[in-house]
Amino acid sequence: MEPLRGTVIAVCVSDKKGVEKHAVEQVRLVPDFGIEGDAHAGHWHRQVSLLSYDKVLEFNAQGANVTHGAFGENLVVEGVDFKSLPIGSLFTVGPVRLRLTQIGKECHSHCAIYQRMGRCIMPTEGVFAETLAGGTIRPGDVLTVHPPVSEQEKEVLA
Repeated sequence: MEPLRGTVIAVCVSDKKGVEKHAVEQVRLVPDFGIEGDAHAGHWHRQVSLLSYDKVLEFNAQGANVTHGAFGENLVVEGVDFKSLPIGSLFTVGPVRLRLTQIGKECHSHCAIYQRMGRCIMPTEGVFAETLAGGTIRPGDVLTVHPPVSEQEKEVLA
């Protein structure tokens, strides 16, 4: 079966938590840390956030007019419905390897998008991943989705 592939549309960072991210030319991922220079990087399970470009387009068609990074997402990817994937799914972008750790999140303080539109898609459509192998990601790169690795396969790969 052919693996699922998507195209990275934007890579985004912010230097503070709780603010919109902004698109940059490239990001460098560090194993077990996330994106260098991003406020959400660190030794935890939500190092990198991903959002489907297709879901952003649907939201913008309702009048939202949001730009890349407005939801706090690090990677905007076309062609992958992230919330439909199982926890543990693996993503590769060149040498970068990510593992899906969480789907959606609780929205504690309704963001500016929620205030304007009455809802925000990141809590339901966004996903989070940890960085297994580092490298650089740029817009135009191909993201490949791989199924979760079983415990037996983890032992063989170790």
